[in-house]
Amino acid sequence: MTARRGFLLQAATLGLGATGLGLPALAQSGDTRSRHRLIIDALGGIDNPNRPDAENDTPDTIGIDARSLADAKSAGLSAFNMTIGYVFGKDDPYERSVREVAAWDAFIRRHDRALLKVQQAADIRRAHEQGRTGVILGFQNAAMMGSDARRVETFANLGVKVIQLTYNGPNQLGDGATAPANRGLTPFGREVVQALNRNRVMVDLSHSGEQICLDAATASSAPIAITHTGCRALVDLPRNKSDRELRLVAEKGGFVGIYFMPFLASGRQPMAADLVAHIEHAVNVCGEDHVGLGTDGSVCAVDNMPDYMRALEKDVKERRAAGISAPGERADIVTFLPDLQGPDKFHKLADLLAKRGHSASRIDKILGLNFLRCAGNVWG
Repeated sequence: MTARRGFLLQAATLGLGATGLGLPALAQSGDTRSRHRLIIDALGGIDNPNRPDAENDTPDTIGIDARSLADAKSAGLSAFNMTIGYVFGKDDPYERSVREVAAWDAFIRRHDRALLKVQQAADIRRAHEQGRTGVILGFQNAAMMGSDARRVETFANLGVKVIQLTYNGPNQLGDGATAPANRGLTPFGREVVQALNRNRVMVDLSHSGEQICLDAATASSAPIAITHTGCRALVDLPRNKSDRELRLVAEKGGFVGIYFMPFLASGRQPMAADLVAHIEHAVNVCGEDHVGLGTDGSVCAVDNMPDYMRALEKDVKERRAAGISAPGERADIVTFLPDLQGPDKFHKLADLLAKRGHSASRIDKILGLNFLRCAGNVWG
């Protein structure tokens, strides 16, 4: 699911009951209507970290089992944008990305009673109506384009629907969020954005530096997305987006997904209240038609907290050594929200937003309809 798979395999996707951290759990959702809402995770997953063989996972491991599928159904998850392909590491970016598309195609075919590969926005509604979960294939780095923007068409034909221009560092398109030079969109980057527009692939500006985000939002002829981020006005960390970036994406008809990640707070464990604060700030900046969710996490809860914390410590060290970590990543801050996790998290969030005075129609938009609208405008 997440770009962290190469180190802490699926760490950013794990969940844990609040009692595991000695924290009070939220009350069970009382809004039965929320069970029928269309829910889309603009960047997430459904892998199960508790599988007996999970410790032997590789970047090619899909990690979805019967519990994963059951939890996704229980969550009411209509669709999720699944990170596949090259993000970082020593593999050939193009070869690895093609290989993973093929692996996911085969996996979805084997489990077509529960999963549906999303090719158009209408497929998300179809999955929702049929009680299946739509799988949107997406990349979190465009390094696999090499020096040939025509590769965009290749991946579009393979059914890749979302392509993020950069990860945290620099690549041939421009600079990611942690690159100090903050280069904007390179000439090749502009070629890639144009190719993404022609081939009806969603441009994702998550993990990007501010300048490339502004450049790409301006250059794109189609709405763009920041599938998983937070608001820098609330927490000044590189992985969060400035109001200027958020506003421009919205003005171009795009989508901003708020994550359930450590970057929602500074120097402490973020909680559900922090997520709500970032959602509300984004709505104030972008308008209620452009904000949704991109959890950067899984639906499954983790069963063994000590093992998780050991893996997290190892992951943080290795990401720092490799130069791909972002400020805010810490071994003592888990990569999920302790009081808002597991299959019921979307319904609990709906209740929290309702208690804050948000209307049912606005909550529907945040949980899924805003991403669906943006996707329909890009994919058809």
